Amino acid sequence: MSAQPTRCPWALSGNDLYVAYHDNEWGVPVYDDQVQFEFLILEGAQAGLSWSTILNKREGYRDAFAGFDAERIARFGKRDVERLMKNPGIVRNRLKIEAAIGNARLYLDHLETRGSFSDYLWGFVGGKPLQHRLKVPGDTPVTTAESDALSKELKKRGFRFVGSTIMYAHMQATGMVNDHLTTCFRHKPCLALAKKGPAPAKP
Repeated sequence: MSAQPTRCPWALSGNDLYVAYHDNEWGVPVYDDQVQFEFLILEGAQAGLSWSTILNKREGYRDAFAGFDAERIARFGKRDVERLMKNPGIVRNRLKIEAAIGNARLYLDHLETRGSFSDYLWGFVGGKPLQHRLKVPGDTPVTTAESDALSKELKKRGFRFVGSTIMYAHMQATGMVNDHLTTCFRHKPCLALAKKGPAPAKP
């Protein structure tokens, strides 16, 4: 039996799905608007809960929220909210459900009036992943100046469930910051994925 690679300790607290997420997604730079929107919904749903809870319901969210199609979600009305409140495949929290619908509308407005949502988010970290080179779990921040600024701007524009802690988790998930411990086997690969080229304009 081959030895297991060294992973961030948090990845060992869940199931195989959790480990696969750590190994294949967490910390990998995301430049796709659709994927960024998906994580906006999922991270908002996580508020007050564990990420493992949301990860285990991810497919449920995919089914309930039209494959994370913002145009379809934006058309959801009161009947859809009531339908979602009865869906055990997601977190049945009315405020979170209504926020996801409202955020979809704001996201679409952004695409129409400002262009890429992904480029906008990446502008808060200068266009390429921040490298924290963390040595022990206790070094991992829960918020930073960048997540504070991003949260403030999104709230100003009407987005909900986008507090600084939530947005920092979003930044970690989408590779805007590489918070794999330096001892983790994924640290160097994610470091190598840092985007090269000109950074988007600062928002």
